[in-house]
Amino acid sequence: MSGTDAVVRYECRDGVAWISLDDGSGANAIDAACVAELHEAVMRAGDDAAAVVVLRAAGRFFSVGGDLAAFAAAADMSAYVDDLADALHRVVSELTRLDAIVVSVVQGMAAGAGFPLAAAADIVLASRSARFTLGYTKVGLSVDGGTSLLSSTIGLHRALRLALLNDVLSADEAHAAGLVAQVHDDEELESAVDDVVTRLLAGSRSAQAATKHLIRDVAAPAPETALRKEALSIRAEAAGVDGPEGVRAFVEKRPPRFSGR
Repeated sequence: MSGTDAVVRYECRDGVAWISLDDGSGANAIDAACVAELHEAVMRAGDDAAAVVVLRAAGRFFSVGGDLAAFAAAADMSAYVDDLADALHRVVSELTRLDAIVVSVVQGMAAGAGFPLAAAADIVLASRSARFTLGYTKVGLSVDGGTSLLSSTIGLHRALRLALLNDVLSADEAHAAGLVAQVHDDEELESAVDDVVTRLLAGSRSAQAATKHLIRDVAAPAPETALRKEALSIRAEAAGVDGPEGVRAFVEKRPPRFSGR
């Protein structure tokens, strides 16, 4: 997370930890290095006793999700996916367990694992250009990254529609679904982030932390259990027939030939 090769940037000032996905030229794809740096950043925010954590991204996209080229290149795709899922789940779990209030800032596409990563925040802010989509089943994989936790936010059948049909939600649709707290024109997003951070810092930190945990514990009383089930499932799909075929088809830019067809 330091040096010129870092893909995640971290800065803590005045009680706010700023965590930035910084591989804009690579569309902030999620791979082992990215997840390791994300985990380090989240743990640093806890060590720094940040009151607010802002998770944002450089470039046109928040994140296009898992690096499927890395999936395809792995000697053992199932083991690679399993390790990546477990590491990403630690990040999601730590974000939800922090006493700090987590604010995610989404511009452009939040796809695949980038979608539930953004949704792991307590408050989601989005630009008009923001789009949210899952896409796992499109490449023969089951959902991951905390997708199953979305049902407590957007409802069972909306979550199923997004996971099975891979629809794309606009920022306004995500706001109507209860996922996004505020939508702003792209040029106004940064000032909106500053306003939300200022409002949070003006409040009682202990009351905010207690409230966050009370509400989250009701909405998802055992998040780690749900995350573990996701990891086991996507590992099994990656070890099967359709997962590798879907990933290869995506990389080769052709329609997949799934086993049931």
